[in-house]
Amino acid sequence: MKKLQSFVIKKLRITNHITMNKVLFFGLLCLMALLNACSVGQKVVYVKDMGENVSYPIAEVAPLTIQKSDRLSVFISAKNPELAAPFNNEMGSFSVQPTGVVTPGSTPTAMKAGYLVDQSGNIEFPILGTIAVEGKTIEEIKSIIRNKLIDEKYITAPIVRVELMNLKINVLGEVVGGGLIEVSDSKLTLIEALSRAGGLTSNANPQRITIVREEDGQRKKIVTDIESKDVFDSPGFYLKQNDFVFVEPKESENTPKEDRTWRYASFSLGLVTILLSVLNLIK
Repeated sequence: MKKLQSFVIKKLRITNHITMNKVLFFGLLCLMALLNACSVGQKVVYVKDMGENVSYPIAEVAPLTIQKSDRLSVFISAKNPELAAPFNNEMGSFSVQPTGVVTPGSTPTAMKAGYLVDQSGNIEFPILGTIAVEGKTIEEIKSIIRNKLIDEKYITAPIVRVELMNLKINVLGEVVGGGLIEVSDSKLTLIEALSRAGGLTSNANPQRITIVREEDGQRKKIVTDIESKDVFDSPGFYLKQNDFVFVEPKESENTPKEDRTWRYASFSLGLVTILLSVLNLIK
């Protein structure tokens, strides 16, 4: 009888020891999984559904159109500089030589100041007067000014340069270095803007890239998924002046207090697991 009791007690001790080891092992696995989940960032793959060596048609890019409160730089040049100088008097200085030759300044300040499109959609241009520019492209405005100069016999072969000065994009949200992005070539894609903003953070949701756009007196929201090839067909792929780009978070971020609490909890859990392992080995 005593041998049987001794055998049962021994079996129970072995079973408890094995059970305790399983519990500790499972606890360690859980702890490692939690720490790994917190330390590994999200991996974003752009246009991951595009097939390799597959050709996709490229949609025609609509040119930017001028809006109210835009700022344009306009510079006129001609074979005879004295003919073009009066049309650039707001953009630079010019002087009259003793011989009567008009010489424009070497550094036109006009290109910095530009012409502000008023709330009626017009600009006030030297000598030519009021020019309606709202809703027109850069090429159309160049053509209007060039034709006016020729038709009114000011310059027979003018060279007109027009640039949009306020192509600025705001990029905020889950990006590494957000803020205001200035564009000098009047063309910027969504992917280029995200790249110039430092890329996405680990908490960014690549399927929820929001563009808020003001156009034709209305404000609209465009949501784009940069992991899909459909991003190229999105109306938000080519950005426009004053667009607001916001990268939505995958989940709400922890506050500094919550981060400290999580670190303390993880450390405590690990310490308890180690102590239980030591006690189990001692027993």
